[in-house]
Amino acid sequence: MQSKYEMVLLEDLVPQDHLLRKIQAILDTDFIRERTARFYSKVGRPAVDPVVLVKMELIAYLYGIRSDRRLAEEIRLNIAYRWFLGLGLTDPVPHFTTPGKNYSRRWKDSGLFEELFDHVVKQAIDAGYIDGRMIFTDSSHLKANANKRRIAKEGAQGVTLEDVARARERHVAARRAEQEACASGDSTEDDLLAAVNADREAHGLKPLPVLEEEPEPELSVEQITASLTDPEAAMLRREGKPDGFHYLQHRTVDGLHGFTLDVFVTSAAMTDAQVYPTCLKRVDRFKLEVQQAGVDAGYNTLQNLRLLSKRQIEAAVAYRRHPTPKGLMGKWRFKYDSAVDAYRCPAKRWLTYVTTTRDGYRVYRSDPSVCSTCPLLGQCTRSSTKQKVIHRHVHEHLREEAREFLKTELGQYLTQRRRETVERSFADAKELHGLRYARYRGRRRVQHQCLVSALAQNLKKLALLESRRLSCASCV
Repeated sequence: MQSKYEMVLLEDLVPQDHLLRKIQAILDTDFIRERTARFYSKVGRPAVDPVVLVKMELIAYLYGIRSDRRLAEEIRLNIAYRWFLGLGLTDPVPHFTTPGKNYSRRWKDSGLFEELFDHVVKQAIDAGYIDGRMIFTDSSHLKANANKRRIAKEGAQGVTLEDVARARERHVAARRAEQEACASGDSTEDDLLAAVNADREAHGLKPLPVLEEEPEPELSVEQITASLTDPEAAMLRREGKPDGFHYLQHRTVDGLHGFTLDVFVTSAAMTDAQVYPTCLKRVDRFKLEVQQAGVDAGYNTLQNLRLLSKRQIEAAVAYRRHPTPKGLMGKWRFKYDSAVDAYRCPAKRWLTYVTTTRDGYRVYRSDPSVCSTCPLLGQCTRSSTKQKVIHRHVHEHLREEAREFLKTELGQYLTQRRRETVERSFADAKELHGLRYARYRGRRRVQHQCLVSALAQNLKKLALLESRRLSCASCV
């Protein structure tokens, strides 16, 4: 039977409800050809169609195929893949090295996949599947393609001093580049000093002078833990997370249907709070009117709360209560009274205002003559002066408002939707779309992997929604 000749039509072998048929219906191949036309000459031997190469990449991430060699083999055997690429049953499949060489040589730094990602998002916006009213941002760690034991340090077996110096230099350069990319660029320091001086003047104190900007201290060589394999990755130092070299992928997801609006990759050395202003700024390219947002406790900083307040975005920002030393009462036991601008302790005594520091914190202190005879002194403070000190930021009201908003019905809804959208997006990407670990080395290439994975998810979602809409329209 294997040697039997048959007359078949490839179109009939692919089921009508196959996912690749639905993606083919919404994929703008003309857009791909327009963006890649400048890379191909009109003379000489014809090159592999760029649409075929892009579709090969999409197949890999749609079906979680992590190896280029395995991808070429799957295309050779799978009829639906051949149909999607426009290949016949006997047409040769491009060599498994062809897509990779095109990405690293011909299309390097072209922004092709970034433009295609934005194009698909705009398609979803035009179709009404994205409104941007509600967005959610979170990060997920991605294991780097590097052995955690291959650390750049002197004295390691088989490692020269030149190898160590080269790895550390590249690590510092990568850290500096991503810090510059995540720089907010606003006048946060100037605004804070103005708020501090206004607060000091309201309390009858002299304003603080403007200090000359001091350059940020360079990373000390002794503090650097660089990988010899992928120096751009960084050690993940978070409680409850695996150790080793990792990247962080930061995703912003729309709340309507869970489309990914942006993907931004940093090393694991960056915190979520540092990256969040950049994530918001990157979403602005779609000109969406964001009204509500949801993030977890890692983003709960006064800088981010001020940013959200300035943009008039209602945000459900989770928080975690910082642990207090064993045997001492927490700060929450001391109630702030805005009418008298003082804290009231559990013994009904007042902690009065002393000063406002340059960092933006008001200092409140108790009366040591009263505290020395208080029966709760041992649970209140261990200070030798027998005096309780509490610090309160000049923008602390933003944090209190955020906590109160979390208790509202809308705050609870946004918190739940965050789990259902961005966290599910990460889960699907890792389980189904090849993001269990980094395939490549270097932040730029890991950014490409995360971006194409999100692109595949968006295409899949858009194709299924459009197919459902057409089927419902045909039933009417």
